[in-house]
Amino acid sequence: MELTCLLIKPDGVAEAHIGHIITRIEKEGFTIRGLRLIRLTRSQAEAFYAIHRGRAFFEDLITYMMGGPIVAMALERDDAVEQLRRVIGATDPTEAEEGTLRARFGKDIGVNTVHGSDSVENGIRETLFFFPVSPSQGG
Repeated sequence: MELTCLLIKPDGVAEAHIGHIITRIEKEGFTIRGLRLIRLTRSQAEAFYAIHRGRAFFEDLITYMMGGPIVAMALERDDAVEQLRRVIGATDPTEAEEGTLRARFGKDIGVNTVHGSDSVENGIRETLFFFPVSPSQGG
């Protein structure tokens, strides 16, 4: 079993897509191991997206992610990262395959409704960002 992280971004929350996205995720065989609604602070958004610091879109991304609550999910299944990437589709919704979450709900490359981890390592890192394991939880 593999862990990955899915975020429903502010547009997905504001437009009431949470239930549709969770239903799709569960139908695809993912087990939800953690779920929380959170409004990111600037420091949290900058820390989560630190890999993009210095890129032209960084400030717009941070502002967008702070623009409203998000839903963070820790998901588990075999080959979770690759399977989630298949379900969410290409970053640009106009290039996403029909039936993917971004093709269905995304507006453009900057407002694309969901984030999914892009590697096994990032799946673990991003999951721990939102769902840290304390020593009392055994980790």
